[in-house]
Amino acid sequence: MIDRRILLASVASLLSIASLRWLRASPAKAAEKFEVEKSDAEWRAQLTPQQYEILRNQGTERPGSSPLLNEHRKGIFACAGCDLPLFSSDTKFESGTGWPSFYQPLENAVGTTSDRTYGMLRTEVHCRRCGGHLGHVFDDGPKPTGLRYCMDGLALVFHPATPSAT
Repeated sequence: MIDRRILLASVASLLSIASLRWLRASPAKAAEKFEVEKSDAEWRAQLTPQQYEILRNQGTERPGSSPLLNEHRKGIFACAGCDLPLFSSDTKFESGTGWPSFYQPLENAVGTTSDRTYGMLRTEVHCRRCGGHLGHVFDDGPKPTGLRYCMDGLALVFHPATPSAT
């Protein structure tokens, strides 16, 4: 009887693991058409291996590893895949999570999809122009929005503001 229970428990565990894979949301790039579309080979040629893993495969970088985490100059954070401006430095804040965080994207800059990886329901954030995965948005951010856009720094490039001519 014990052997039968172990067998049944093992089968149930394997089915649970398989169902978690099924519950995972499809990548945004598979669900939508985007203004910037490239072949897999073109993305690999343009991006570093780490950027490719994040932007095209919904990966993530190690917390605290992004140089953009400590970027405090005025400017714009853009998509590393297509250079679309995504976030203003005016909305960046220190979240303590280890990833660059913003409380609001620029207008018409990002899209969202449901992400069911790891048995959780989260909101994935992607670039609205190329579909590149940027990170996730959570509802524990500061005022005025109460949102925390927790972005992978490798998915972004920073463009410093140009000094105004006087």
